[in-house]
Amino acid sequence: MTNAGSSMITIERHIFLEQAAFPDASGTLTQLLYDIALAGKLIASRTTRAGLADILGATGDENVQGEEVQKLDLYAHRTIFQLTDHTGRLAVMASEEEKDIIAIPSKYPMGKYVLVFDPLDGSSNIDFNVSVGTIFAIYERKTESGPGTLRDVLQKGSDIVAAGYLVYGSSTMLVYAAGNGVNGFTLDPSVGEFLLSHPHIRLPERPKYYSVNQGYEKYWTEGIKRYTRWLQGEEGATQSLSLRYIGSMVADVHRTLLGGGVFYYPADSKDPKKPNGKLRLLYEANPMAFVIEEAGGYASTGRGAVRDVDPEDLHERTPLFLGSTELVRKAEEFIGQYDS
Repeated sequence: MTNAGSSMITIERHIFLEQAAFPDASGTLTQLLYDIALAGKLIASRTTRAGLADILGATGDENVQGEEVQKLDLYAHRTIFQLTDHTGRLAVMASEEEKDIIAIPSKYPMGKYVLVFDPLDGSSNIDFNVSVGTIFAIYERKTESGPGTLRDVLQKGSDIVAAGYLVYGSSTMLVYAAGNGVNGFTLDPSVGEFLLSHPHIRLPERPKYYSVNQGYEKYWTEGIKRYTRWLQGEEGATQSLSLRYIGSMVADVHRTLLGGGVFYYPADSKDPKKPNGKLRLLYEANPMAFVIEEAGGYASTGRGAVRDVDPEDLHERTPLFLGSTELVRKAEEFIGQYDS
């Protein structure tokens, strides 16, 4: 997907070129996306030094999800907040690490956008040098003025104006969509800038992989079990896919986007406190669904489009199937047939 011409297009230049397609654009969204890119550079500088700096391990605290807060989690959360709270571009924020919405300090101007983010997805893998990432989505506020409210944050995925993720691995990549397709940028550490490396990303027509934590299979419904066997070439399938699973959602979805296939994290019976599975609707499912669908794929709860779910809680969880449209539709078929 790379070419000589694209290697010289910085993310800043690309965002401004995209803005030119919308004559009425104020440039605020463009600036906000660049704020996120800058945050990604700072977070990447820490993840690549994690083994050398005192930023590995847990802080000793738990987040609202009941999970141990990793030191890099906290750093990523603070970095995103501190780079965006004062700009006048945002009305309110929400983070997977915070129980409530994050207000913009009253001393700063209020903006028209809302930012929701998972500061460091896959942070339980940090100590093992496995790829982790940042996931984000941007909405326009619903309220007209003043400080942003919970109503501004609890929006459907269909209301997203831009979304994407950063993946910190052997290289750092930023992938985003803003209603005009999906583009990927790789951080060149020699110049400290994201350069366009994957223009106009589309899901491959021939899928290669299915990605799921198959260790939980005994907790799945009959429909999910049969669907998984279909992906493996059984249940009347005419093809079979290879299993790949990392355990960092951002890395698994990134591979699905570039290689084709399906990623899913269904509901299971393992934890009665989580009847809808593990993934958060606002911070993980909706942003990734937006990117996948902008690249020609589809994202579902197993019973309908993720983008149509009306969120009721900041930390609501949802089953998720995303990737190649045919494969995700097939999951809906199996669930509809076998699971009441």
